[in-house]
This record gives sequence, C-alpha cells and structure tokens, in this order.
Amino acid sequence: MSVFNVTVIGAGTMGNGIAHVFAQKGFKVVLVDVQQAQLDKALQTIGKNLDRMISKGSITDAEKEETLNNIVTDTKISTGVSKADLVVEAATENEELKLKIFAEIDASAPANAILASNTSSISITKIASATNRPNKVIGMHFMNPVPVMKLVEIINGYATDKEVTETIVALSKQLNKVPSVVNDYPGFIANKVLMPMINEAIYSLYEGIADVESIDTIMKLGMAHPMGPLQLADFIGLDVCLSIMNVLYKGYGNPKYAPCPLLVNMVTAKKLGVKSGEGFYVYTPGSKELLVSPRFL
Repeated sequence: MSVFNVTVIGAGTMGNGIAHVFAQKGFKVVLVDVQQAQLDKALQTIGKNLDRMISKGSITDAEKEETLNNIVTDTKISTGVSKADLVVEAATENEELKLKIFAEIDASAPANAILASNTSSISITKIASATNRPNKVIGMHFMNPVPVMKLVEIINGYATDKEVTETIVALSKQLNKVPSVVNDYPGFIANKVLMPMINEAIYSLYEGIADVESIDTIMKLGMAHPMGPLQLADFIGLDVCLSIMNVLYKGYGNPKYAPCPLLVNMVTAKKLGVKSGEGFYVYTPGSKELLVSPRFL
C-alpha cells in the first residue's frame, strides 16, 4: 500500500513531533488542530527542533526549509484528511474524544486510507468500531520526544488487515524508527510494563519505604534507567499516568493495577509534573536543576 500524503490530527507535543519526522523524510503532511494558535506554536517548535539539528550538523539549512515546506496546516478534519493516504491521530488520551475524531476522519478520508492512532493505552479495536473500515485501523504509538526516540509500538486491532500492518511496519522503517508489533490488550506492552513500575514507585514513596531521590537513584544506577520512575512520571504527566492505570485496572479487573492514592491526590491537586511546574519535582523555566518538591522533603 502506497503512502505519500499524511495527515496528523492534533498539534500538541506528540502531533508536532510526528509531523516533523514524516515531513523530514519527504512526506507531504497536513497538520490539523482546531486552534490556529496551537498550529502556529507547533510550527515554531518544529523549526526550533530543526535548528537544534542544524547546530549538531545532522541536517542542513536547505533540509530544514524543505521539511517545513512539506507541512501545511488546517483547522478542520474534513478538509485536512480529504487527500490522505494515512491519518495519524495524536489527540488527547480520551476515549470519547478519539471515538468522535475517528468517526469524523472515516467520513471524510479516502476509502483506501489507513487510519492510525498514537494512543498509548486505549483499545484499537474500540477505536476501529467508530469507523466503517476497522480492517484499516491500527495503532502507531510513537515515543516522546518523537524526533529522537526510535521505537514505534504498532498495535493490531482485532480486525486489522495483515497488509495494513506490513505497510505501517515498512513506513516506520522509512522514518528510521524501529517498529515492534503487539496485539490489542489494555496498555499494549510499553505501558502494561512501564506504568505498573511507575505506580509501584509512587506506592513506595506513599508507604514511606524511600524518598523521591532514593527511589529514582536506585532505578537509575542500579537498573541502568536513564531517568528514575518518578521523574519519568513527571515528564509523561501524572494525569496521563493515572489515565493509563485506570485503563489497565478497568481492562484487566486486577487489583494490582489500582492507581496509588498518592497519584490520584496529586492529579486532583493539579500537580501534574513538568506541564504544571510541579509533581515529584519542581520545574522552573530556564533551569535544568532537578529539585524535589517541598511536599516530599
């Protein structure tokens, strides 16, 4: 199956990263978001990331210009997907919203277009049920930051055609990514393994077994993790972590996936990590110093 025109739905952190990597590899990209200001911000972010690549000598000024020229923006899904060979949805991790978006994409995208979701936990089979082409719906879970991280977790829905899977695997390799194919069960593999580890680290803090720095240091130095689980939770967003834990808990019905009460409380208090300026650590704009939140000292 041939893919040349790619539409990315959602111009947030993941969406602009996905648009970036496709455009850099020569694909024609339409980046869609309901807010023009978000689209403008996304293009600025992509430009800054390309400038960083130029400073490292990995691309030229001409390649930056070509990448940006490969991206156009749209504020409507209906027109944004009208010529797409592939649509990659990268909207907020909310099941109801994704189902609504996929129904709208299905109504306007060409009949042969593949519809992919960047979801990190929501069932691809459920998402596909909102369309009239469940055989052409697949998960394409990129990792953050998209231009840097190599993995693409590819998730087959119950009805996904083998040809669609093969196309997305080949496409991921074209993007210089490493595809790994999994089946559609709550959390897939990445988050089925990662999130309980993060949740257990939060439980360890909650139960007073160790403090924030000790937990992260042990996992970094003892297990060779580049980032401790509590810092990683802040980076992902504690609201996202809670949402995924709830998906696992509901999907498997196993109490081992119950989110830690401390995680629930922090999200309720809007201490979401990097995005809110405070989680397990405090984040000050312009500072790279990692300071534990006073709440945990």
